[in-house]
Formats: sequence, structure tokens, C-alpha cells
Amino acid sequence: MSTEENPAAAPRSLAEALRGRDDVSLAALLRSRPDLIMPVPTDLTQLATRAGTRASVVRALERLDRFTLQTAQALAVAADPASYEELLGLLAGDDGDPAVSAALPHALGVLREQALVWGGDDRLRLVRTARELLSPSPQHPSPTGLGPTVREATAGMSPGRIQEIVATVGLPSTHDSVSAVASLTALFDDPARMSALLDEAPAESVEVLERLVWGPPYGQVTADPARRLRWLLDRGLLLPTAPGTVVLPREVALRLRAGRAHRTVEPLPPPVEVAATHRPQVVDATAAGQAYTAPATVEELLKDWHGGGPAVLRTGGLSVRDLKRTAVALDVPEPVAAFWVELAYAAGLLASDGEADERYAATPAYDEWRERPAAERWAHLVTAWLAATRTPGLVGGRDAKDRTLTALGPGLDRSAAPEVRHRVLTLLAGLPEGAAPASESVLARLRWERPPRGGGRGTAGTASSVAEGARGADMSPAEDVRGVGGAGAVGVRGVHGSIVAGARGAEGFPGSGGGEDLRARIARWTLSEAEMLGITGRGALSAHGRALIGAPAARRLEGEPEGPGDKLPVHHRPAPAPTPLSPAEQAAATAAAARLLAPLLPEPLDHVLLQADLTAVAPGPLERPLADMLGVLADVESKGGATVYRFTPGSVRRALDAGQDASDLHAFLAAHSRTPVPQPLAYLIDDVARRHGHLRVGAASAYVRCDDDAVLSEILADKRAAGLGLRRLAPTVLAAQAGPAGLLEGLRAMGFAPAAESAEGDVVIARADAHRTPPRTPPAPVPDGPPVPDDTLLTAALRAVRAGDLASTTPREPATGGDPDHGEPPRTTAAETLATVQAAVLTGEALWIGYVDAEGRGGRRVVAPVRVEGGFVTAYDHTADEVRTYPLHRITGVAELADDEG
Repeated sequence: MSTEENPAAAPRSLAEALRGRDDVSLAALLRSRPDLIMPVPTDLTQLATRAGTRASVVRALERLDRFTLQTAQALAVAADPASYEELLGLLAGDDGDPAVSAALPHALGVLREQALVWGGDDRLRLVRTARELLSPSPQHPSPTGLGPTVREATAGMSPGRIQEIVATVGLPSTHDSVSAVASLTALFDDPARMSALLDEAPAESVEVLERLVWGPPYGQVTADPARRLRWLLDRGLLLPTAPGTVVLPREVALRLRAGRAHRTVEPLPPPVEVAATHRPQVVDATAAGQAYTAPATVEELLKDWHGGGPAVLRTGGLSVRDLKRTAVALDVPEPVAAFWVELAYAAGLLASDGEADERYAATPAYDEWRERPAAERWAHLVTAWLAATRTPGLVGGRDAKDRTLTALGPGLDRSAAPEVRHRVLTLLAGLPEGAAPASESVLARLRWERPPRGGGRGTAGTASSVAEGARGADMSPAEDVRGVGGAGAVGVRGVHGSIVAGARGAEGFPGSGGGEDLRARIARWTLSEAEMLGITGRGALSAHGRALIGAPAARRLEGEPEGPGDKLPVHHRPAPAPTPLSPAEQAAATAAAARLLAPLLPEPLDHVLLQADLTAVAPGPLERPLADMLGVLADVESKGGATVYRFTPGSVRRALDAGQDASDLHAFLAAHSRTPVPQPLAYLIDDVARRHGHLRVGAASAYVRCDDDAVLSEILADKRAAGLGLRRLAPTVLAAQAGPAGLLEGLRAMGFAPAAESAEGDVVIARADAHRTPPRTPPAPVPDGPPVPDDTLLTAALRAVRAGDLASTTPREPATGGDPDHGEPPRTTAAETLATVQAAVLTGEALWIGYVDAEGRGGRRVVAPVRVEGGFVTAYDHTADEVRTYPLHRITGVAELADDEG
């Protein structure tokens, strides 16, 4: 039954509308607007009040898709209340639009579900705050480009001037301004009469209207307007709002627009277009290659920092110079190096050591991560990437205070990043397997689903964004509507810039001054980062990438018949759910992705090929012990399908410093080479080993000792040793002003092979994993507002709200000292309270009680007393939905519920 048939059923407020909802509908509201449940409201009236606050409404409007937002904008310029037919006319126009008619029920349902609209189809009401944010005003232009109504625009005009306008358009004069304005409004709302009036207009006057019709609706005139402008002013088609300023009334603009509130209505999301198609097997193989490279790159980065990485800046983060050095070491551009550094940090593999001379280094979790299978190492990285709010693409930019944003530094968190990443991958999952999307179509789809704010920066959908829309138009070059004719002709100039640019700014199209919005940039970075991580291959989502986001596998076996939906256009196919997975679901999806990826990764090898030119070729990935040892014994010369290692005196000395001797190295190479150990390599090892440790360096500030005093004499005579501050203490001992580390480096630069010595005289063994930070936890993502409540919290919250609403709305019998009509708790004597409670225990009836807690806060509750003893009342509290015990002396009074409570 409609509200027209049953007027008593029509809600009079948002609170009443919420009371008419069932628990499923209320749960949907709290799930879509989680800020309403933090903290849990006491009753539905408080929930409605909170749903109408400015901050909450702004947040809700920012999360609407473009068409739903356009529906709210149309309601903001419609009558209050408006009918469904009026709203449909504003969106579809006088000629109608089947796509708008089909999409409007869903958009209106979303607005109702989120408590932005309430009332039946015959009395649709936009919540007051949303109407204030979206309605036109001189300070905040409407996203529709419409101006004020005739009634609003004539509010400050003299009655005589209003009667002059009424007479000029041929309407009968009235006795008061209100009826005159109503008569003029009716004329502008009548299509036939309006067309007849415009047929009489000079062509130059019509041109002025056409320039203002799509907004901004304001223009400027002089004290002596041109004739074409005077014709419009005399007939109320332009109305003065301030000295020198006129406005196109809303009713006139809508008639000129054929009833449409927006120039372009977008009821359907733009399709994600396919740029290229590859065989799924090729996509998976390409992605698997990148998935294998990703952990290897992180491992190479942390190996480069194994002895203590770059210093932490005083303000936090990595210096520009250190980032450049890291990029050179990884052989990648600096933005890519920043991505790998941030990924290692987000995964908990990299952190600062917290020392006085603070530096970055690997964490203990890195050693555990290295021992896991390759697929699990990849899964750990991509899981951290999906959830991270730190955005590496911002590195090198500027913050609000014009400070440079650095890798690992503050200011890189963007709470929207996880949601955008998940949505981009979900859109890719909606394409056929092997299909790579056109990036611009992905960005267009995201802009439709979440319109950006401000002219050039997005849709002017909220109070702040409306203002930004005006500023965006201001940045466009002004296009004057100049007068034509003789002397005295003056122009009408758009107050907020050019009319065309103003309309686009209001609609949220890209403008000239704002650049690409943050969500679009995150989406672009997501496409490139997903390729580097091996989630996509050749731009298309891989099979393990689909599993990672919980999307069903879409690959069809050869010869399998097509399904009924396979021939539908891509954008009409059902899209996967955009909601991110819960932690448990994400863990299961990540494990499934790792299982799909594992067979595609190459098996590690246990051998290399030694060559006579002092190189070793690894024809594929190596097993962990072999790779670790070879990384110490040789330097990586080139990478690719095969890795080439080169043996040098320095690399062999590094292996000897790590505790190996010549026989160990010969045995290692013989065991892991498919070719005989070349003689030059054997000679190199023996030669370096023979000289290794011949000199001993220790801490005096530092000293050098050697059994051969001739070697020490040679060092003293070498000019390159001047900077070390050496002097002879004994025939076999030299003291140095330089420290042990500097002395070691200096002697090695001179061609010697010294060994470090401990205080006990033992050789110090330098291991690759010597420096680690204390245990560190990965950086916590910055939440994008309150978290979505789970089912358990929703159920408890709904019970509390329902019970509180029962307590606040249940009819009550009048009680002494209480004022039920104003919600004041009852006041009864202790004897009356005790007698009433004892009677309720016997009858099982519920009571309304006033109660003061231990902190002195008063409240009221609906309770069903169960037992009274020892000065306490045990009762079932309907407000809290649990059994509670109340001291009798804290109960201020009781009242019986009215007979019609049920």
C-alpha cells in the first residue's frame, strides 16, 4: 500500500523511517556506513541524528557511484518532497531514457539503504544535510549547474518589480508577491507556455540563455543593460541577485534543458575494454617468471644491505643519494627501486635497527622468509602489497608542507590504496582469461564507481568538493558572453569562469588545473606493480592472480561448450564482488594462489658450469646453500635466463674472510660443477689463500702484525700508506691511527690480503648475515575510516539499538515526579519503588525505571524484574539485552508500561 492510500503509514522523519526497517535492512545500513556504529547508538533516534551529521553524510556521498550521486544531486534541486516521476524526469528528461529508467530503482535503493533518502515513492526526501551540501547557492555552485528557484531568486525583490515582470509576460496582476511568484513559476514550469514565450525572444537573447543554461547560471551586467538583456530581465528569464549580478532561474534552465538536471547522465558504468588478448598459458608463464624474479629482487636488495644498510635520515626515510645507489645496485630506475624497498618494508623484511647510528637492515623475519619455498615467499610479498597503505609511487613528490617524500619516510600512507588495488584486480578478473585491459578504460570505470572530487579533481559531490568545483572552473580561461549591437551594449560574463568549463567542473570531468586524482594514480601504479610482482602477465590477470583475490577460475577446457552469458558484452557480465576479503579468506586465497604458482616456477639446480675465464654459469635458479656460498665466493656479472658469476681476488678473499680455507673452496667447486675446475681458478684460490691472514689487524686504535718484518717494511715504504698513520712498534708489529675497518680497507687497496683479528688473537670471521635488526613488526596499514563491522558486532549492535529504542519510545503510565512526555525518568519514593518492583516479579510485567550509575550518570531502562532480595533487583534489561542486577538505592523511580505497549 502506498503512502497516498495510507497517509498514516508515511514516516514523518528519518528516525521513523528507520523504525520501519527490519534487521536485515538496518544491518545493511551499518555495514555500508560503519561510522554510524562507532560507538553503538543508544536508540534509532540517535542513529538517525548521527546519519544526518555533516561528516557522516560527506563520507557517504563520497562513496557513491556516479549515477547514484547524480540521483542525489537531482533530488537536491527537486521539490521537497519529490515524487519518483519528478525525479525520473530530472534524470531522463522530457523525452525519457530507457537506460535511466532501468538504473534508477537501484540507485534510489542504494540511497535509501544508506539513509540518505527516506520516504515512499510519492514523497522522496533527501536528508537535510545532503540537500544543503548539494543544493545550489552563490557560494557553492550545484554540480548540476542549476541556479536558485524563482521563489529564492525573488526573495529580495520589491513587490512592485515582481508585479512588473508578471504584467510583462502577460499574466494577471495579483494582490501579493507570493501569488505573483507562484504564477510566474507556473508559467516557467508549463512547457507549452514557456515555448510560446521563448518564440517571442530575440535571437540574441536566446543566445545569452544558451550560454548560461548548463551553468554556471550567474552573470554580470551593468546598470544600463543591452536590449537583449533587458528583454530577459523584464520577463524574469534573468533575475537580479545582487548589484550587477543576474541569475538564470532553475525553472527556466530546466525548460531549456528539456527537463534534465544534468547535461550528461551516466546510468551504466563504462566497459573495461580489451587492448590485447594472449593465450592463458602464455600469460601464466610470463607472470610466473616475474613472480620468481620478485622475491629474488628483494633478496638481492637485502643482501646489498646485509652489513648495515643506508643511514636513516633525521626526519626518517632513505636519502635521495642512497636511493640512487640502491637503484644502481639493482639495475632498475629509481621509482622501481623505491617500490622494492617499500615492499620489503611492508612485508616486515626490512626495518631500522634502532641504534644510535640508526641504519636500515634486514629483520630476523628475513632469514625465516629466505628458507621458505619460492611460491610461499612470493605469496608473502603479494599479501603485504595488497594490504599496504604505503604508496611507493608518491616517492619524490611533495607533501602539504612542500617537503620531499622519501622512500621509507613518513607521509606515504594513503588509506585508499588497498581498496583501489583490489578493485583494479577485480576488474581485470571480470575480463576473459588472457585479455589485457586498456588502462584508460580501467581508470574511466574507477572514476564512474567513485567520482573524484572537485572540478578537474573530481565530482563536486560534497560541500568541500562543490567549492573545489567552483575553483576548478576559475582556473579555466574566461569566455565572455559579450554584447552585440550599438553603444551601451554590455556582456554577461560567467562569474565562475567559462560556461563550458564551469559545467564540466561541476560534473567532475577532468579540468585544466587539477591533474589526475590520487585514485587514478594509484590505479596506474597498481597495473605496473602487479606486472612486476607476477600477478599479471603481459597485462592480463594470471590464474594465480585470480586465486589471489578470490575470483573464480574462468579458463574453459578445450572443447567445452560456451555458457549462456559468454556472448554478452564484457561490461554487462556480472562482476566479481568488489568487497575485499576478510583476513581468513585472504589467507586461504593466498595459499591457493601459491599452490597454482608452484608448478610454474623453475626447479632449483644443484650445479654450475665453471669456465676457464674465471666465470661460472648458473643455467637456472640455484638451491639455497649453493646460491649463498657462490654469492660469497664470486661476484654476479650478469643476470637473465642464466646468471654469470665472476671469480676475483676480492671475492675469493671474501670467502676466506667468511671462515673457509683453500681446501674447502676446492672441494665445494668440484662437488657442484658439471665441468672440471679450471686451472686458472685453482691457481687464483691458492694464491689468495697463501697470502690471506699473513698480515693480522687488531684494535690498538689498530695494529698490524706479521711474522715477516720485510712485508711490514714494504708497507711503511709505500706512499699509499701515508693516510693510515702507521708506525713500527716492534719488528713484526705496526700501530695505526686509523681504526681496524679503515686499516683493512687501506691495506686491501694496496694489494695485500689482511685478516681481521679479535682481542684474543683469533681470526674474525665475517658472515653475510651478521647484521640484523631486533624483531620488528610490519608497518600497520592506515585504515580508511572505521572498519566494516562483522556479523557478530552487527547482531549485538542491532539488539542494543532495538532495546534502547524500546526504552525510549514505549508508552508509560504517568509517574509521580516524572515527565514521560519529555523523556524524564520517573520519581517515586523508596517504598513505592520496592512495592512496584515486587509486584512486577509476581506478574512478570516489564517496568520503566530511572537509574543512576556509580559515576552519577542518570538513565532510563525497560526491565523485567526477576528477583528482589538484599537491597538488589535482578532483572532482564531490555535496553542491554541481558540480565543485570541493580541496587535499589540507585533506582530513582519506576513506572508501569502503558497497556498498549504491545
